[in-house]
Amino acid sequence: MTIRRAVKDYLRFLETSRGASIHTVKNYRHYLTSFQTWAEANKVENVDQFSGEDVIDYQLSLLDPGVSKRSRTTVNYYLIALRSLLKYLIGRDITVLPPEKVGLSKIPSRQISFLEREEVLQLIREAGDDSLSGRRNRAMVAVLFSSGLRISELLSLKRNQVNLSTGEFSIRGKGGKVRPGFLSEEALEVLGEYIDLRADTNPCLFIRHHKNSQLDSKKNPLSHRTVQRLISQAAIKAGITKSVSPHKIRHSFATDLLRNGADIRSVQAMLGHSSITTTQIYTHVTDKSLRDVHRRFHSQPLKPDTGVDETTRS
Repeated sequence: MTIRRAVKDYLRFLETSRGASIHTVKNYRHYLTSFQTWAEANKVENVDQFSGEDVIDYQLSLLDPGVSKRSRTTVNYYLIALRSLLKYLIGRDITVLPPEKVGLSKIPSRQISFLEREEVLQLIREAGDDSLSGRRNRAMVAVLFSSGLRISELLSLKRNQVNLSTGEFSIRGKGGKVRPGFLSEEALEVLGEYIDLRADTNPCLFIRHHKNSQLDSKKNPLSHRTVQRLISQAAIKAGITKSVSPHKIRHSFATDLLRNGADIRSVQAMLGHSSITTTQIYTHVTDKSLRDVHRRFHSQPLKPDTGVDETTRS
C-alpha cells in the first residue's frame, strides 16, 4: 500500500469509525500530510518501505531550524500522528514498522499555569455587564470553571443538554467519549439568568447576540476566537496580569479540585483524560504535604552560633 493511500484511508477512518472531531481530523491531516510530503521527497513510496532509519531522518527534518522553528513538543505531535497511522495499518494486517519504533523527542516537564480561585471569581465579575451579551460572557466563564470543559466542548453544548435543576449534563469529548459534567450552584445561577433573558429559538447554549434579535435564532455558536477575545478583555478589566485563556481556566478547575482533596482518578474522569498520566501534570502544584514538610523541617529562624550556652546566662 502506498503512503498516500494509507494516509487517505486513515483520515477517513478517523472521520467515520472513530468519530473524531473536525479539529482532530484537521490536525492529523496536517501532521500526516507533512509525513507524506517528506516520504515522497525521499523516495519512500510504500508503507512497508518505511524503516527505523527513516524515522530518524524524518524526525531530524522536523527539527531542522532552516525549514521551520518547531519546538520538540510540536514535533512530538507529528510523531504521535505517525504512530497512530502505523497502529491503524497493523490493525488492518498490513506489515509496517512497529509504532513503538517511532521514538518521541525528550521534552522538559510541563509547567502548568493556572488562576487562583479569587482571580477566577474576579474574572467572572468583570466578564460582562447586565446586558444579554454581558450575562452570556459571565455565564461562559462560570461554566468553564465549574465544569473544566474544553472550549470546543463548551461551544458544542445545547440548551436541552443542561439540566438547570440539577446542574448535570453529558458531554462528548475527544475520541467521541461521553462523560458527565456538573455545574456549581453559583454557575447555575449565572447561567439561569442568561437563559431566562433569551427570546430566541437557537438550540446552542452560547450564541452571538445581534442588534437585530431575529438573527439570534440562526444556528451558529460563538467562535473559539471570539470566546478567547472576550476572556482576554475580562482579564484586563480584572487586573490579572498573566495571560488568560479558556484552557487556563480548565487548568484552574483541575488544580482547585486537587487542592481541595479530590482524588486524581475522579479529576481524570471529569476532565475526560484517556490516561492518568495526563492528569498527573497537575499534582506538582497541589501537593500540600511537601509544603508542610518544608515548613516543619527547614523554615526555622536562622540564629548565629555564638558558642555560648544560653542556659548558663544570668
